[in-house]
Amino acid sequence: MASVKRHVQLLLALAAMAVVAQGATTTHLQFYMHDTVTASAASPATAMRTVRGPTPAPGNPINRFGDMYTIDDALTEEPDLASRAAGRAQGFYLMASRSADQLLLSGNMVFTAGKYNGSTVAMMGRDAILDEVRELPVVGGTGAFRGAAGFVQIRTHSFNASNNNAVLKVDMYMI
Repeated sequence: MASVKRHVQLLLALAAMAVVAQGATTTHLQFYMHDTVTASAASPATAMRTVRGPTPAPGNPINRFGDMYTIDDALTEEPDLASRAAGRAQGFYLMASRSADQLLLSGNMVFTAGKYNGSTVAMMGRDAILDEVRELPVVGGTGAFRGAAGFVQIRTHSFNASNNNAVLKVDMYMI
């Protein structure tokens, strides 16, 4: 079994090298996503619970299994919301585990400034929000990112447990 796994890994590595050798460009983008669940005078809500799940999550008085939040989060170049805008993260996340803080995150990164203005990147996957680094797949894109493939690494830059507001550092790696 280990031999088969090594062969599969070797084939995948060779396929990736072939794509790069054929002139495919790789892109790394870094930005911050501002998920504001609780509005303030300085910052309107950008994430809203649109479905309330039936079962309280153990140890989490705010979220329930099945809760769904619809998002239109700001993307900025730096962690400060007042820094230069890069776009919006639009989609949803769903509390997808009965026993842990894990989300199903489905989002379109809509770029509204700079070199990629008008382009989008779609990602979807499991976000184990308590892990230091979470990895989700890039499942496509439009404009400059048409047919994109790759992955996203998400790190929590800051989180306020009393109101669920978070700033996430997002690194995208795409071919």
